[in-house]
Amino acid sequence: MPHEKIVVLDFGSQYAHLIAKRFRLMGFYSEIAQPSSPTDALSGARGIVLSGGPSSVYEENIPAFNPDILKLNIPILGLCYGHQLMAQESGGTVENAEVGEFGIAHLLRKTAAGAPCPESPLFEGIDFPAQVWMSHQDAVTVPAPGFEVIASTKDCPYAALQNLAKKRFSLQCHVEVKDTIDGDRILSNFAKICGMEKNWSQDRVLEVILEEIKATADGRPVADWVGTAGSSHALVDGKKRKVLLFLSGGVDSTVAFALLNEALGQDRVLGLHIDNGFMRKNESAIIADRYRDFGFTNYIDEDASEKFHEAVYHDTDPQKKRKAVGETFIAVRNEVVARLKLDEDEWLLGQGTLYPDIIESGGTKNAHVIKTHHNRVDGIQALIEKGLIIEPLKDLYKDEVRSIGKKLNLSDPLVFRHPFPGPGLSINVLCHDGLFADRDAFDQAAREIAKTDLAGAFQACEPPVTGEPSFARIGVLPVKSVGVQGDFRTYRFPAVLSFNNLFSAFPSWTELERASSRITNASRDVNRTVLELWTADGSRANSGATSEAGANSGGLSLRRGFCDRPRLDQTREADAIVLEELKASGWYHKIFQHLTINLPFSLEEGHTSIVLRPVVSEDVMTARFAHLDVAVLKKIVDRIAGLGFVDAIYYDITNKPPATFGWE
Repeated sequence: MPHEKIVVLDFGSQYAHLIAKRFRLMGFYSEIAQPSSPTDALSGARGIVLSGGPSSVYEENIPAFNPDILKLNIPILGLCYGHQLMAQESGGTVENAEVGEFGIAHLLRKTAAGAPCPESPLFEGIDFPAQVWMSHQDAVTVPAPGFEVIASTKDCPYAALQNLAKKRFSLQCHVEVKDTIDGDRILSNFAKICGMEKNWSQDRVLEVILEEIKATADGRPVADWVGTAGSSHALVDGKKRKVLLFLSGGVDSTVAFALLNEALGQDRVLGLHIDNGFMRKNESAIIADRYRDFGFTNYIDEDASEKFHEAVYHDTDPQKKRKAVGETFIAVRNEVVARLKLDEDEWLLGQGTLYPDIIESGGTKNAHVIKTHHNRVDGIQALIEKGLIIEPLKDLYKDEVRSIGKKLNLSDPLVFRHPFPGPGLSINVLCHDGLFADRDAFDQAAREIAKTDLAGAFQACEPPVTGEPSFARIGVLPVKSVGVQGDFRTYRFPAVLSFNNLFSAFPSWTELERASSRITNASRDVNRTVLELWTADGSRANSGATSEAGANSGGLSLRRGFCDRPRLDQTREADAIVLEELKASGWYHKIFQHLTINLPFSLEEGHTSIVLRPVVSEDVMTARFAHLDVAVLKKIVDRIAGLGFVDAIYYDITNKPPATFGWE
């Protein structure tokens, strides 16, 4: 492995691994280390990056940090939490900010007082204002001695700092995500400051993964040249094993399947597709056809839909639902192993787990749990500890997985299929017992959101419509969804925007995006904003009204509803319409993923509200909601409204952060 490197210290952020990935994509070898590492363990480092993280630097029980690292005579870059830590360790002050920033912000080359900032080699070749991506509630309020301000934002006066004499730089934003437009340029500038030469090629990634698969399945140590990719839990006993892979049909499991076949041969690999009853409309049949068309023959199908339905029935807690789905996968796998008389000592369990799955499940030392993925439940963790799990993609992101899929000559329908999570539609069907226990929190959110002044915020319209958008009101929906703010999990209400005659003068997506960020940044009780597209009775969101069933939005009420077959079928029908129209219009391949969310919020029992959630992303760590063509959206709304069981349709206009892709 190359000796010279940029080391990323992992403070538990969702983004630490992504920083290292960005450097490697640009040709600079990068490794991840713990912030408590002794300085002699950082031998060969030409520069160090302090990652973001979910903690506050002024709290107790924060990730252990070796302060001697800041004494090293090499360039150091702090990002988000790393920016705050560098300030505090150097004598500055960090506090909880009055206004947090989540999503898009713009760096300005001026101080809070309006004075121009000094030049910085970190910003060489960058035009200002520069779009960046923020996710923080804490902020530097007093810079450390020797540090000067090199950029600010509207709400963050010390958004970028430097001490040129010591080659110390820090940014509040996340430059590693694509929505920081000049992020790669900033990282490349830092590599230049470090004196790094290009010493890494992405072509080696496939070679490394195939070697790791062979070593793990053969029970031998991973070769030294593979570096840090090897699993610490792999069995090293010289015994050759076969692999039984959970095969959902999504790009992750499909690419993992292809990698295993390439490395081990089809006689040592068996794909197991389990129909959990949470698939999209006709999804299992479509998956089978695509595999046959490509030439995969070493897989079997198992219909276990009834078992999964029973596992989650009457469960309203999202975490419990996810865990129930994951444990049921293990139970069904065990049944299949017993029926086929497979010797468990001869078989590893394979999964298409990605790095974001591990991080969001709290799978690294300093990470917080955002949501438990089905592939990280207790039963899976036990198998990992025993060395009985193989996950070829565990260090990668979705865009890297697709790149590998193309290198393996997989067909486009297999590689570019929209991601579909293992729990399937079960986590798209929000559940409620009919008792509105969150009334106080809901009322607080309503009061908070009512303070948001959006008068005059919507001036422009999306073509081809004409006129001026007629904003009606802002309210709050009486359901909660998961979000990620400051790298930690939130569970809060969505704000809802209503317009008169929406499709006659549709507000511009840009103005809606700004309003959404403004709302979620200003209110600590809200982590999403949705746009009301249609209601069956023409009612609008009324944030203050309540009913015996709970909060009421016009005639819409929160209802008792579970993840049962009728609601799953409702979701499948609405979802099928969206996917059909996206494919017909060419939008399917313009977006990363679409999720159809079913809310127990309706005019009558047995009916539902539908939330449309199309997002644009590259690596899953961040995302923007899709600015869908209005004519396409209108067609989708008209068709879903005609289903008969839908009483309201909403569009999620929230980026990640502060919201996650899905709602559970």
